[in-house]
Amino acid sequence: MMLSGKNLIAGESLDAAAGMFTARGALAQFEEASTAHVDRAVDAAVDAFDPYRRLPADVRASFLDRVAAEIEANDELIAVAHVETALPTARLAGERARTAGQFRMFAALVREGSWVDARIDLARPGRAPLPKPDIRRMLIPVGPVAVFGASNFPLAFSVAGGDTASALAAACPVVVKGHPAHPATSEVAARAIIAAAHATGIPPGVFSLLHSTRNDIARALVQHPEVKAVGFTGSLRAGRALFDAAAARPEPIPVYAEMGSVNPVFVLPGALVERAASLAEGLKDSVTLGVGQFCTNPGLTIGVGDARFDDFVQQLEALMRIAPPGTMLTPGICQSYEAGVRRLSGIEAVSATRSLATAGESEAVPSLFVTGATAFMRHRELSEEVFGPSTVMVRCGSRDELYEVARRLEGQLTATVHGTPDDLDEYAPLVSLLERKAGRVIVNGFPTGVEVCPSMQHGGPYPATTDSRSTSVGTAAIDRFARPVAYQNFPQSLLPVELQDGNPRRIWRLVEGTLTKED
Repeated sequence: MMLSGKNLIAGESLDAAAGMFTARGALAQFEEASTAHVDRAVDAAVDAFDPYRRLPADVRASFLDRVAAEIEANDELIAVAHVETALPTARLAGERARTAGQFRMFAALVREGSWVDARIDLARPGRAPLPKPDIRRMLIPVGPVAVFGASNFPLAFSVAGGDTASALAAACPVVVKGHPAHPATSEVAARAIIAAAHATGIPPGVFSLLHSTRNDIARALVQHPEVKAVGFTGSLRAGRALFDAAAARPEPIPVYAEMGSVNPVFVLPGALVERAASLAEGLKDSVTLGVGQFCTNPGLTIGVGDARFDDFVQQLEALMRIAPPGTMLTPGICQSYEAGVRRLSGIEAVSATRSLATAGESEAVPSLFVTGATAFMRHRELSEEVFGPSTVMVRCGSRDELYEVARRLEGQLTATVHGTPDDLDEYAPLVSLLERKAGRVIVNGFPTGVEVCPSMQHGGPYPATTDSRSTSVGTAAIDRFARPVAYQNFPQSLLPVELQDGNPRRIWRLVEGTLTKED
């Protein structure tokens, strides 16, 4: 394994670092990017933008397919990620398959072509009292995009993750700031993208990787005047800082940040009668999966307090006491988790249950907190994300109190309801409440795990994301990096091929209000 430890800009390794850093495993020393690196990477993206977006869709799709093949064939990627993140190799193999699958999904979308949402209204020069012009509209790429790699998914949400895949699919060059917790993984993934670009004749400036641990470099990237959008997955604090930096620019740009979510699970009375034991086991598994480091782990469980709910709590407490600890992504993340556990444990009217297993270095101990609705609504911190294997259970005194807890929730990525058909009828207003709170509402399942498919919505109202209309998973993720342009009275020779008469690409278009593939 040969790692350069350098920033990779337009396919080249550059010197003149602003310092060095290492990550877990110390696989290499990595250069700190400077503002000069940021300028060089964005300038290369600007130079590549027009040549890349003018390429035929089949060429861009072949590039995305080749990225998938390069990633899929690279076992070094899994070995390096395992050393840097301590994630099991089986989990990483699955994540690599998901990463390759995302690129292939977007390749198919680009090749088919209808994602551009072409709309055509033909001229009617004889219309009275005024003639109607010929107007044709479609989505075009916004320009260079900055992507920030996530810590918890070193493949699927990082350098070659969904933000990068969807931006490249939209024909936007990408400058990635890799996460400093896994810089070697970032370099290996970046070299797969660079190899794919070289093999398919894609302009090298379409992709660059910057390494940095410094906030000022993140701000410099977001505030560069030629960057037109940002994709981010991480903490509320960091995501909000990037959002604010982008809003403060002379030309504000959108930041699509996926941030905090406690993913509430509502357990209704009939479900406890039917399957309390399996619900307790499923909830424990969902809370502790991946050491609680998925963005959709359930950090909040809510029910109406009666004898059945109390029994359910006791079953879950027993399961959490024997749940094994797990190594977290970084020592710092583990320290933050323990600080969150101490904070919740110190709140009055909160009882805490922790695993009795002995934890090693950087290992998180599963934790359960139980409180009532009154205390929950009085202490805001009980509704805030503690990143790691924990959940807060809230006893409500009545159905109305459960509704009030739901009303007071902030925006979430997911919300879940467990209930029988009778429960779901009886608590129908709950679903309406949760539609307003979450991007994905689940019935009789658990939120961990995000299916990569066209119908997936992975986003939600603030603070889950900065734009509740967007998703970072699924084909709709491409919409974040495109904008509409209308072409009025254009000659055929100047129109994009997707808007030309005859429909040369045979895509779905809205022509005079009718969706059709006809000429």
